[in-house]
Amino acid sequence: MEIEELKGKLEVMKHLGDQDDDAVQSKIKEMEDELGEKVDELEDLESLNQTLITKERQSNDELQEARKELIVGLSEMLSGRSNIGIKRMGDLDQKPFMNTCKERFTLEEAQVQASTLCSLWQDNLTNPDWHPFKVTTVNEEPKEILDEEDEKLRNLKEEWGNEIHECVVTALKELNDYNPSGRYVISELWNFKEGRKATLKEVISFVLKSIKTLKRKRT
Repeated sequence: MEIEELKGKLEVMKHLGDQDDDAVQSKIKEMEDELGEKVDELEDLESLNQTLITKERQSNDELQEARKELIVGLSEMLSGRSNIGIKRMGDLDQKPFMNTCKERFTLEEAQVQASTLCSLWQDNLTNPDWHPFKVTTVNEEPKEILDEEDEKLRNLKEEWGNEIHECVVTALKELNDYNPSGRYVISELWNFKEGRKATLKEVISFVLKSIKTLKRKRT
């Protein structure tokens, strides 16, 4: 904005000023020098900004690669039995299905019904043609939220109750947050105690403590 304003003033000086007036020429030269300095400063800032953006992308890529390696290499050590573990985002928990089915069927039949129903809804979750979300405005920003009036979700709640409905809704939100384009289950480092994605610092700290504990047991 300063550069554009200075360009405007300079054009006015050139058109309206007395070209034979030494003072006018001196002022124009001064403004041209100032304009040149500001253009150089802007170019330096843009170059610095581009360098910072590139470094940030590289750092983010490295962090993502580190998380992937931790998930692959530590899948046995990191489990849901500890505060830090691996959570399969979008994967349905069979427990709510079993709890509901046991209330309606014999134990043997409940196991079959729960497994079948859970498998059916897992398929629904990964179907890209089903997108029970709508866009709304929150704090003047567009945000995608679950469509509570979605026919499938309404029918699920009416037929099978709140527990299964909430289980499906939770998995839906996880998929939409962590893998909206792919709509398939992915693994994530998770802080089970606080119910959120675990930081690399938390995971590394957990691993180091586990190694120390293992060493003490061996000695």
